[in-house]
Amino acid sequence: MPECQTPLWPCAMTGAASCLAGFDDISVVIHGSSGCYYYPATLLHAQLHGTFILENEVVFGSGDRLREVIENLLGKGRKVAVISTCVPAAIGEDIRSLISSDEILVVDSPGFIGGIEVGYRKGIDALAPTVDPNRLGVNIDGISLSDPFYEGNIREVSRILHQAGIPIGTVFCRGHITDTEHAAPLTIGTNDDFASGVGECIGGTLGIPNLQESCKNLSKFYENANFEPVFAEIEREEERLIYTCDKFLRKFDPPRVAIFAGASYARFASETLKRYIDAQILIVGARNDLVVDLKTSYHMEKINGINEVQDAISKVNPDLIIGSSFERSIIKNTAFVGIIPPLRGKVRLTHPPLVGISGTLFFTEEVLNACMDKKK
Repeated sequence: MPECQTPLWPCAMTGAASCLAGFDDISVVIHGSSGCYYYPATLLHAQLHGTFILENEVVFGSGDRLREVIENLLGKGRKVAVISTCVPAAIGEDIRSLISSDEILVVDSPGFIGGIEVGYRKGIDALAPTVDPNRLGVNIDGISLSDPFYEGNIREVSRILHQAGIPIGTVFCRGHITDTEHAAPLTIGTNDDFASGVGECIGGTLGIPNLQESCKNLSKFYENANFEPVFAEIEREEERLIYTCDKFLRKFDPPRVAIFAGASYARFASETLKRYIDAQILIVGARNDLVVDLKTSYHMEKINGINEVQDAISKVNPDLIIGSSFERSIIKNTAFVGIIPPLRGKVRLTHPPLVGISGTLFFTEEVLNACMDKKK
């Protein structure tokens, strides 16, 4: 496969910003050009700060510009996180020698070191979270501002844990920086692409089978928890889901599907569509390098370029595409459901989840409606 020249998966710099900007008491500074600032600011919908270095500063150094931006942010009760970009890293600028303060975190996360998940872990490492063995509750993991479903995912997992009587620990990454200083010993995941590695992970919440298994695992640690309401809801809602999907299949053939997303969401989409509407999975293109369980009934490969996506779609000619606005722009006359950014051309005011019970219902609902609308 030829080298990708137009990657669709955000870079490591954006990943570090998506991690750190999730904390309300951190001011994030993008140390680089205007383009390096505007891309994550647009994608994350977060208040970021930039140094906007110019050509002469690339040659003579950007220390003065960086110090000026930081001085305007210090003393406001917030830590400052400085994220390096490709240009300062390429010229060998030592950011730590330019600034010195306990209120400043320096994250070396230029875009060329990897994808968004690499930078996300760089942000986690800079925070240096600690686990408090005496803290009750469960951390919610895998939350990134780059994920269109992050807010809904937090709400859905919180709802399920509260239903079982289990308190919420630290949310990685959303909340306050002090939350990272006493994380709970146990963690439940929402998106493996952004796993923090903090605490003992007892499982994930993407898809009903994974949620059931995670609840069973969690009940072993919390003997006083009551998961019966959760299991009853799963049984009740899955019956509705199966009935609706069977009704769909009496009128329509199972769709032939091409899926493009981060590995974690791509796996969820594939397994959900196979489980409930017997979809034929033609291709699963992961934006990143995360390993997928080889026991799955489909083949996943890394596809992270617009030309590669176009070639893959043209070869299989799917009825339904799961992906982003990039995929939608390639083949406009096919049923489409968006699960990764960018998602353009559609107003989004609510915060639907992709995890848990509600997430599975929402995703399947979107798929069925897209397929029926296309048939009409």
